Amino acid sequence: MKQLLWAACALYFGLAQASYFDEAVDESVITPEQVLGFAVGDWHARHDQIERYFEQLAEQSPRATLQVIGYSHERRPLLQLVISSPENLQRLEQIRQQHLAQAKGEAPLADDAPVVIWLGYGVHGNEPSAANAALVLAHYLAAVDTHEVQQWLSQAVILIQPSLNPDGHDRFALWANMHRGAMPVADPQHREHIEPWPNGRPNHYWFDLNRDWLLLQHPESQARIAQFHHWLPNVLGDFHEMGTNSTYFFQPGIPSRNYPLTPERNFELTRILAEFHAAAFDAQGQLYYTEESFDDFYVGKGSTYPDVNGSVGILFEQASSRGHLQESIHGVISFADTIKNQFTASLSTIRGSVAHRQDLLSYQQGFYRSAMQQARSDKIKGYIISEAEDYSRLTMLLDILQQHQIISYPLHRDWQYEQQQFTAGSSYFIPLQQPQYRLIKAAFSTQKSFNDNTFYDVSSWTLPYAFNIEFKAVSREPARAALSSQPWQASDAAVSTPIAAGAYAYAFSWHDQQAPVLLQALLAEGLVVRAAMGDFSAQTSTGIKSFKAGAMMMPSGLQQHSNWFERLSAISQRFPLEISAITTGLTATGSDLGSHNFTPVNLPQVLLIAGPGVNSTEAGEVWYNFERLAGISPTLAEPQRLGRLNLSRYSHIILPDGNYNQWQEAEITSLRQWVQQGGILWGHKRAAAWLSDAKLLQAGVWQSNDMNSLIPQAGLRYQDRELLAGRQRIAGAIFRAELDNSHPLTFGISSNSLPLFKNSNMLLQPSSRPFVNVALYAQQPHLAGYTAEEYIPRIAQGAALIAHNLGQGKVIAMTDNPVFRGYFVGSSRLLVNAIYLGHTLNASGNAEAWEEEAN
Repeated sequence: MKQLLWAACALYFGLAQASYFDEAVDESVITPEQVLGFAVGDWHARHDQIERYFEQLAEQSPRATLQVIGYSHERRPLLQLVISSPENLQRLEQIRQQHLAQAKGEAPLADDAPVVIWLGYGVHGNEPSAANAALVLAHYLAAVDTHEVQQWLSQAVILIQPSLNPDGHDRFALWANMHRGAMPVADPQHREHIEPWPNGRPNHYWFDLNRDWLLLQHPESQARIAQFHHWLPNVLGDFHEMGTNSTYFFQPGIPSRNYPLTPERNFELTRILAEFHAAAFDAQGQLYYTEESFDDFYVGKGSTYPDVNGSVGILFEQASSRGHLQESIHGVISFADTIKNQFTASLSTIRGSVAHRQDLLSYQQGFYRSAMQQARSDKIKGYIISEAEDYSRLTMLLDILQQHQIISYPLHRDWQYEQQQFTAGSSYFIPLQQPQYRLIKAAFSTQKSFNDNTFYDVSSWTLPYAFNIEFKAVSREPARAALSSQPWQASDAAVSTPIAAGAYAYAFSWHDQQAPVLLQALLAEGLVVRAAMGDFSAQTSTGIKSFKAGAMMMPSGLQQHSNWFERLSAISQRFPLEISAITTGLTATGSDLGSHNFTPVNLPQVLLIAGPGVNSTEAGEVWYNFERLAGISPTLAEPQRLGRLNLSRYSHIILPDGNYNQWQEAEITSLRQWVQQGGILWGHKRAAAWLSDAKLLQAGVWQSNDMNSLIPQAGLRYQDRELLAGRQRIAGAIFRAELDNSHPLTFGISSNSLPLFKNSNMLLQPSSRPFVNVALYAQQPHLAGYTAEEYIPRIAQGAALIAHNLGQGKVIAMTDNPVFRGYFVGSSRLLVNAIYLGHTLNASGNAEAWEEEAN
């Protein structure tokens, strides 16, 4: 065995030093090894090393030009290397504009029009063969001078994005390199192969960027999509890694799990290109497979988003060495092996795309032509979206649509449709008659039934539900007189207005999504703020103004800093929110401003439990949304350190989804005492279930096993295992919850119902005690996505949000994740309200009776 491993190590070093291709090269072209100081595959190249090689290659080679298309959260540049013939690069902008005109049918297809090929690597940071293969590919295309390569350069524009997630990439590269020994260790149990939490897959905030193509919550994705529409590539290669004991996968994927709006011709072209991949791997004797494991359904992934945008997206998955060398069921796999396979698939993508250049160009033009034809014949003519009280949340949705080249028109006159009135100034019409017809249909889809109920990812993602924006499909367009002739632009967003000095008090509404961020900024500057526990109206400098419960009020007489008004004015200029100057404490309706119904709001100190055992993705979602939607950067601490933390410095502790069974009686007692002394404890999903088990939460739970038992299992055969698992799984569906709008945790939410994203079977049971149930699932809760029909009645009996007192503090639990993938902005207000208004709730219940009942 030792001899076998020594032989594998020797083979590893030999392959790392060897060339990845046999063709002769122009030796004047700089090689990766000359810049890196090591052969590709010997070490894991950091992002700055990849950047340095691309810079020097682009400076030297007439075939390449380097662009920085954006920056990651950690301010690493997002790179795009454009490779083509020198003649094409000299007229690159002309080629791009001609390509876009051809795609949209505004110009005929030119015989010599290049095909645009996008090769995207490393969206998951710990799948490093992709990014390192980009080094080999760039050198090959710049240095090899065969007739085939010359043809590629002449007939294609190749866009290489070497690292779509540079922050995650460097996190993993550091880990792998720091554990590399003089001889690489292939043992799967070696520390190099076991990444620590949160691992290198996600970005800075622990998000999976390959789920963000549609949602656009991060700068990496926003830059990527801007560049996608800047070029509209004909083919997009999306390069990944999978488990070590796999081989190599390329699409087509599982045929029954394709997105239904993707044209059949797309799949035909995918199969045609697959023949080129197969031929390349056959020539090298490499194992591979297709039509298994992966689907093409969720349009927010890198291989599916192109499919509803006129491109042919292709997923590639390489068995991972997860380091430098690792044993597998197929033998020892080296990092260099994985790089070589990704390089091979990159070349076969270029080879197939150039060979079928005219087919791909014709397909793209036909895609947009057929989109306009389908839009004309569609009974639905478009969608109306409307939101009167939260312009920030509305513009967040409009901005995402605009980034996807979807046009929205403001209503500048009220319009009625089927007894429903849509108000000018807060309503927008999104016509289907535009090139992005298919993407609009996908973004607004409320599909509930599917031919195949097994999903690799989610089954629903309805954008307006995520933002809690009212929307309606309409079968006729608004009259021209009701519509603005100009589409909405980001520049149309509201701007701040100056506030008058010398008022008795100042107040602002709690409905806007920016209101909590404004509040946090005021508290951080030491201003004294009171929250209204009920509706009121007051005399302002512009007349009587009404405020709803949750409005924030700053009494001038209570301010502690001599320059408090200057601080208030400076902060107000950063937010497009109206701050009203109230001239008297005597209100026209509701409580006067000196009433106890205006409760103090203090600067929160938030502890977010984040570490091994916690769902890193959901912890990151909470972290990111706290910063964006509340202006808070929480303290992050691992659950293993709870017993060593000074909890008294925190006002709130947040438990994201995770396994908290590692906490024993000492930790439970510590948390209970902290809550009883005034702390606010929040938990969702498995954390909520744990709170119930620990008797900190006064609620029962239906666990996954309880839910799974609702699915009939009699008569199933062995071959039905996957079918049963698919039925038992809630594969990312959207449900409606009914709110108690008088409860402080729902302040600022104008509707009495709220869409929630559910991707687990756990369900909180409603409390029989008064005032504890903040949100219950509706009697007809299912809005979108797949859920087994047997689950629906049980979900309708469940509680979405529960909150009650424990001593002087509060315990708040939610069945689902309120900040799913960062874009479920509507339900995020529940978590934000827990931070600023959680201390105001009072639902005592009976803790002693609950503990007896639970026992």
